[in-house]
Amino acid sequence: MLLGVVAVLACLVFACGGSGAEEEFTGARLDQPYAAPTVELTDTDGAPYSLAADTDKPMTLVFFGYTHCPDLCPLVMNNIAAGLNRLDEDDREQVDMVFVTTDPKRDDEAALRDYLDDYGEGFIGLTGELDDIVAAGDPLHLYVNDGKKLPSGGYDLGGHSTFVLGIDDEADAVVVWNQETSAVEFANDIHTLLSED
Repeated sequence: MLLGVVAVLACLVFACGGSGAEEEFTGARLDQPYAAPTVELTDTDGAPYSLAADTDKPMTLVFFGYTHCPDLCPLVMNNIAAGLNRLDEDDREQVDMVFVTTDPKRDDEAALRDYLDDYGEGFIGLTGELDDIVAAGDPLHLYVNDGKKLPSGGYDLGGHSTFVLGIDDEADAVVVWNQETSAVEFANDIHTLLSED
């Protein structure tokens, strides 16, 4: 009898019914949203793309990283991709994913396309002049360093931000997630945001 009561209490505490902690909002909502930058970068088809003008879906996830990143970028990208895969079809159609390179010397359109195709169909990749990429990151409070070349031939890009921003269809960044956000947390937060519209 006592074991049965303990099991029921444990189920309530750990949200066995699908409510509670699983549905808590993980990202940080921005009381004063950041305006998406108007600077034009170049997508993997060679067309101009602006985070202000071309983010017309209800939610666009934006992450600044680079294809040669050894650790944090793959972690974040895997969690984003897995989170988007958890969404139902209706929610998924309302979300874009944009990856902005912080290493334009190596990440041309073809390199970005190859990289992003490993994560998800329809992911948008952006490259351009480094000054333009820095200008795109500034209003979103995302740091991009200048990619100093190392004696080994590689680049020191360890200073780039690992935050993911959510831009709404008004071209405002309204939420930010950190590098520790899991796939389940991305999916729950995105569903919550889309349900509020």
